[in-house]
Amino acid sequence: MKFLLISRIDDDKALSFTQNLGKDLRRLGHHVQLYHETDNSSGISISMLGTSQMDIVVVIGGDGTILRSVQQMQRQIPLIGINWGEVGFLADLEPDTALSFLASLPQHFAVEQRMRITFAKDGVHLGDALNEALIVTTRPAKMLRFSVIVDGDPAGQFRADGLLISTPTGSTAYAMSAGGPIIDPRIRGFLLVPLAPYMLSSRPQLISSDRRVAIRLESSKPAHLVIDGQQTIELGVDDTIEVSQSPFSALFVDAGRNFFSKVNDKLRKL
Repeated sequence: MKFLLISRIDDDKALSFTQNLGKDLRRLGHHVQLYHETDNSSGISISMLGTSQMDIVVVIGGDGTILRSVQQMQRQIPLIGINWGEVGFLADLEPDTALSFLASLPQHFAVEQRMRITFAKDGVHLGDALNEALIVTTRPAKMLRFSVIVDGDPAGQFRADGLLISTPTGSTAYAMSAGGPIIDPRIRGFLLVPLAPYMLSSRPQLISSDRRVAIRLESSKPAHLVIDGQQTIELGVDDTIEVSQSPFSALFVDAGRNFFSKVNDKLRKL
């Protein structure tokens, strides 16, 4: 098996664990390549490290490290996370069980596809999100006005501090903190969650990914589009953001854990 190991860089213990895990996997006869986030700052991306030849990307870190890794892969490779963060909803393994799991993986392991959302403006691709995109004002304590357009027809207008456009995977992240529901990641849909809406009737909405969805800003205040907390894009006062399902799903190694059981375990740690 060919592994690419990616470690968070702000924790010496995580870096040491990653190096030792690599040595253990090599000792068992596997091919291992290590990548640190410092490589990216030097102009070396994950995609440049021959990921097309890799079987699995193993990420040691929190959800942020996993999201960055997915963002940096031009072609998605099956990924599994080892939790080295606070809660780690995207990580299926703990450090003490990681080696035994990876060493026992069959050559044809099961893979779970996770929907991503593509965002565009005037037909120009802005980015893809595995968790969510946030539209938020650049001026604190100022509200934004939004219109939601579904299949070409106006479907709602509201004022709020911001708007989250989340995947089902992202429903356990910012969207959950903002009052959105937890959604089975096997469902394909766009979860819209207003942040601190002015009217109580402005509720979260789950819209099928088969529909054409657009978000139109109708506010004189400047705003930002933040994708997975990694990429920030300035928006004009009348910009329309086109929302669609990405043709490139994120791929996760199936660790055999029931989603709802895992979420229950993670929530008990909060």
